[in-house]
Amino acid sequence: MPRNDLQALFGRLRQEADKVIVGLEDPFELLVMALLTGGHVLLEGVPGTAKTLMAKTLAGLVQARFTRVQFTPDLMPSDILGTSVFDITNGQFHLRQGPIFTQILLADEINRAPAKTQSALLEAMEERQVNLDGTRYLLDPPFMVIATQNPVEYEGTYPLPEAQLDRFLFKILVPYADEKTEVEVMRRYHQGFDAHDLASTGLTPFLASNDVAEIRHGIKSIIVEDGILTYIARMAEATRRSPDISLGASTRAATWMLLSAKTYAALQGRDFVTPDDVKFVAPPVLRHRLLLRPEAEIEGLNADAVIQRLLGQVEVPR
Repeated sequence: MPRNDLQALFGRLRQEADKVIVGLEDPFELLVMALLTGGHVLLEGVPGTAKTLMAKTLAGLVQARFTRVQFTPDLMPSDILGTSVFDITNGQFHLRQGPIFTQILLADEINRAPAKTQSALLEAMEERQVNLDGTRYLLDPPFMVIATQNPVEYEGTYPLPEAQLDRFLFKILVPYADEKTEVEVMRRYHQGFDAHDLASTGLTPFLASNDVAEIRHGIKSIIVEDGILTYIARMAEATRRSPDISLGASTRAATWMLLSAKTYAALQGRDFVTPDDVKFVAPPVLRHRLLLRPEAEIEGLNADAVIQRLLGQVEVPR
């Protein structure tokens, strides 16, 4: 797909999404980028900030099967993956598929499930497949996990391990709405908006899973000069040397910075990556992968502040 066509398509995606969601242009843009890059997303925000609505809107626009799972402390791996059931009529076992057999999976409050259940997602997220009773089942493309977590309430939660956090392409922060946005949301509900009936909003699906695969293939051809590769590598290395960070970015993180920067460049209508593209994707790619030292947190620093500091220190290629 030509870059100009992709830029126009992205503009139409945002235009259609505006029929449903208000004031979340930046988080939704990152959500679309993650889908087109082939990565998973961790949405962090307090309840009631339209995280589920964003996921449902994206699934509706690309005509993808959508499943929502509420993660709870008693959720078992079989509740996600499915289980083998004996069919007495033919004397054979068959798979009763779990909710993971979808195209876009919303894992709501993922940090409320125990580690064993969280880890059940790992293979599916990384390999796009599920192994049950020695049989491999491929997941339908474009398979994407959108997980949510509450940044405030930690009682009864199980923090995601670093290995699982590293499987998410982006950590997207969903803020409170400002006054203008909040008024517009209330006005829409006053006029009859129903978040459970997106069809009534006039939302028009215009992409299919095959289209997403074609776009992903086209993004691979985006030009990346060696200077950009070196810039990304130095940025990752800077996180490992920073006195504010105890755990820096992995090679996987550097790779995701590259791939998401290519997607962002394509959505801007360009066939090449610039340093500004890397700067744009660095915070959502890195913020959940870095562990700050206690001293930095005492100083009031957070991951985003440290990332911005490092972006100012790493030499930008000309």
